[in-house]
Amino acid sequence: MGETMDDMEKLRTGTTTLGLVCQEGVVLASDKRATMGYLISSKTALKVARLDDHIGMTIAGGVGDAQKLIRWMTGELEIHRMQENKPMKISAAATLLSNVLSNYKFYPFFVQLVLGGYDSKPRLFNLDMAGGITEDKYTATGSGSTFVYGILESEFDENMSMKDCLHLAAKCIVAASKRDIASGNGITIATITKNGFNYLTESDIEKLGKSV
Repeated sequence: MGETMDDMEKLRTGTTTLGLVCQEGVVLASDKRATMGYLISSKTALKVARLDDHIGMTIAGGVGDAQKLIRWMTGELEIHRMQENKPMKISAAATLLSNVLSNYKFYPFFVQLVLGGYDSKPRLFNLDMAGGITEDKYTATGSGSTFVYGILESEFDENMSMKDCLHLAAKCIVAASKRDIASGNGITIATITKNGFNYLTESDIEKLGKSV
């Protein structure tokens, strides 16, 4: 049986991801639950992807579509680095991804993406399935974003330290997991600074979770 529009909507929205810009860099975070309608299909889904040493992306939506875009972007960034002998700028990578999504808008990738990274400064972009692109200081995607935005609107500050942003990211994912049935089963957090892309360890995330 083929996917109905209701099925596609569940695939497109069932998760919580977010991105924050702070003084030292960018924080990307997500929950770990993957769903198929009302079924929890995975409790260890990785929704924060490293694309290069200086750039990452969160994914919400159809898993196959998201994985294809991750592979495609990783390859394009590697080719650019080899040909130009330098990494691609964050804004250029966001524009490249936007163009890909726009070219397929009549047969779209069912995804919502947050792309962030650090070149001369931290940058963060939100991209929809039709290729729409917006630069933000903070953003969220998925069914849990309704709960996340309420917290971000009241607590985010552009002058926050990395430590404060990590605490805020964990607080947002915990809040979404308590109220959104499609979000939960833990937290993934990554930081991107001038020193590169780094995943927080399970013990570090556990400490953040206990403090919120």
